[in-house]
Amino acid sequence: MGTRQSSSPWPGTVAVGAALVLGAWLLHDGGSAVLPPAPGAGQALSGFAPVSVVPPLGPSTPTRIRIPAVRLDAPVTELGLDPEGHLQAPPETERNLAGWYRGGASPGQRGTAILAGHVDNKSGPAVFYHLGALHRGDRIEIARADGATAVYQLYAIEVHNRKDFPDDRVYRQAADAQLRVITCGGAYSEEHGYEGNVVAYGFLADTTPPGKAA
Repeated sequence: MGTRQSSSPWPGTVAVGAALVLGAWLLHDGGSAVLPPAPGAGQALSGFAPVSVVPPLGPSTPTRIRIPAVRLDAPVTELGLDPEGHLQAPPETERNLAGWYRGGASPGQRGTAILAGHVDNKSGPAVFYHLGALHRGDRIEIARADGATAVYQLYAIEVHNRKDFPDDRVYRQAADAQLRVITCGGAYSEEHGYEGNVVAYGFLADTTPPGKAA
């Protein structure tokens, strides 16, 4: 197994933008390295990013994330910042748990909602192991505490090297309702772990109104 080289999986600070490296364990099967799925070149952003025209929702804490294309259904916890300004990570032991940065927009709200989670851990694949297998047009559903659901449509899935991470593009607060889902990915080395991050970009495509929470 590979090991992480620091206590925080987030180099840099969220305030200025930073590459996220959630998960730093490479899976091995019979001695052969098995990397998680990586997005194809055809899934990269092409032209201008779509803008949501769906009326945004108000603020509310997300409770679950569902991605039908990869049969993902996981609870969501809140993430804050550590004393150095790095975004905290969900507990490593929780394989099926995503995290939402509570300092940003709520899913469905105007702005950029940020969710992140581990790609794997000591026990195997984790919540966002299949993030790189998604395609443009796939949908992500995020249930909220107020009973509403925010449905995003993906328009890009990319892998970025940590050294060239597009901070502004990922973290900048959008004028419409946008989503970024982030995990670690890219090349891997025993010394440094994963060298990049997989980022899925989405715009708000639909909502269900607030009601009885699921």
